Amino acid sequence: MPMLLLPRPNRSFQSVTNTNFTASSPEGSTSSNFLTPTHSIFIIYASNNSTKMKICLSITMLISLFFLYSCKPEVQVNVTSTEPTASEITYDSILAQKTGADDYGMKHYVMAFLKAGPKRDQDSATAAQIQQAHMDNINRLAEEGKLVVAGPFLDKGEMRGIFIFNVTSIEEAKTLTESDPAVQSGRLIMELHPWYGSAAMMEINNLHKKVSKKSF
Repeated sequence: MPMLLLPRPNRSFQSVTNTNFTASSPEGSTSSNFLTPTHSIFIIYASNNSTKMKICLSITMLISLFFLYSCKPEVQVNVTSTEPTASEITYDSILAQKTGADDYGMKHYVMAFLKAGPKRDQDSATAAQIQQAHMDNINRLAEEGKLVVAGPFLDKGEMRGIFIFNVTSIEEAKTLTESDPAVQSGRLIMELHPWYGSAAMMEINNLHKKVSKKSF
């Protein structure tokens, strides 16, 4: 690193340790008329009234710190991602067979749109009992592997929610919907449609158990 040399002022200086400092000039000779920035940090003034000398010392200290900082080695941190990229994900034939996936990773389902039924005039206690029986039936169908997805719409409109059944025919899905106490009581009706979606949805129920603290 090049050494910064400053002319020694005519005023007298006193070292903190009472030691006279000398520095090498660019030609290699020793001279008392030059001070390095490092030495300047340790020098205090004999006179406190010299504004120019205070400014000079402040500038010298700043330059010294700049040179010290510029010599600090740079540290590079390499962050390695542990997430597999798309090219690193390989086909899992065992999982495909387990979920019933075709060559595209898809399978057939039946989707049900739950709508408000014609009989919703029950008192609050009866409505609550029907709703709890409705939830119990959902959990039963999920445990049996017949129901893949279930959930309500939140806008409180005529369309109340959806089911996705793990069946391939409307007839079988209709039989499952008729086991729902909310359908039996007339509070809900269901509109059924065949649907083609990802076979990976068959893993949703198992994953849901790992992320839920409470059950309905």
